Amino acid sequence: MTPAGLLVDATVLLVAAVATAAARTRDPVRQAVVLGQLGLLLALLFTFLQAPDVALSQLAVGSVVTPLLILLTMRRIDRTPGGDGGPGRPGRDADR
Repeated sequence: MTPAGLLVDATVLLVAAVATAAARTRDPVRQAVVLGQLGLLLALLFTFLQAPDVALSQLAVGSVVTPLLILLTMRRIDRTPGGDGGPGRPGRDADR
């Protein structure tokens, strides 16, 4: 097997492991971080597969934009008046 083939195989295994970790992570903030790592690994895989345009798109969207939108959404949800913050996060109405 060629060294390039070994790189692709190793990257595919890492992508599978990180994707499984993303699916099993319960906290949305941690999940956003894991999704960012998954985006980086996918961009690396696309680079190894000689698809630089797809790799750049994946790097921008999968590694930066999607995790950022998740984090901003979580911040907005935590600030929503009257909403509960979820388990372990009391909302503003918790002390009434």
